[in-house]
Amino acid sequence: MPELPEVEIVRQGLAGHLVGRAVIGAQTHHPRVARRHPAGGADLCTRLAGRRCESVERRGKYLWIPFAAEDSGSESAQDALVAHLGMSGQFRITDGDLREHPHLRFDAQLDDGRWLSFLDQRTFGGLSWDHLATDRVGSRPVPTALAHIAADPFEPSFQREQVVATVRRRQSEIKRVLLDQTVVSGIGNIYADEALWRARVHPARLAHRLAAPTIVGVLDAASQVMAEALGEGGTSFDALYVNVNGESGYFERSLAVYGRQDRACRRCGAPIRRLHFMNRSSFVCQRCQRPPR
Repeated sequence: MPELPEVEIVRQGLAGHLVGRAVIGAQTHHPRVARRHPAGGADLCTRLAGRRCESVERRGKYLWIPFAAEDSGSESAQDALVAHLGMSGQFRITDGDLREHPHLRFDAQLDDGRWLSFLDQRTFGGLSWDHLATDRVGSRPVPTALAHIAADPFEPSFQREQVVATVRRRQSEIKRVLLDQTVVSGIGNIYADEALWRARVHPARLAHRLAAPTIVGVLDAASQVMAEALGEGGTSFDALYVNVNGESGYFERSLAVYGRQDRACRRCGAPIRRLHFMNRSSFVCQRCQRPPR
């Protein structure tokens, strides 16, 4: 699943093409794409028609595109198209429509003649329409459906000390806590493993038993590794993650543990081990990251 760096790359690409553009018309091509919009796909497309894109925003793994009616002048948009990429969702900006693409789920024609398309092979992603309201931190308007999502490490409203205190109250494995989007958003399986390796913390260690400086080290490592991934276009293991131009990222080459089972640890040379965790995999160096007793 795309994590913060990959979603941020998509956000940047969309912003470069969409801000200031109006939607002429839109259409859904698969019922699941609008399953998070209770009124259905036709209503979603009706709401979009004739509206102008104000900006493209992100929190953690979620995107939203605030739209204003074309006759609203300088008034701020109060509604937004909310998107989650799921496992394989892709936004594409093209000069022509992608109606022949087998994974096309939604498209919209823009007033400059180009097309915004949403492709999703596995159909776990989705779009919805939502009202914007000031979030719980009071920093900026966010969709009401995302009110429970915590700030991510790249947001000005991210309060590291508060997050550390929250983590230390959780009587669960540290990796499980990192993946909880109500604690800190944007970190998924890949960057959790990479951050824990950098901080020399085993993913099965209990969060409430970790010292505050250790948790700070994990959070700082997560921020660092995601910033580096962002600089390389994100992590692409296959064609399921690409940017809006259809290009892959290259951070896979820099991963230290994730996906490197039985290969030598880049720090100590011990073999990387694959562990089962929450119906997924964790990759660790058991020499650098001592298992809990």
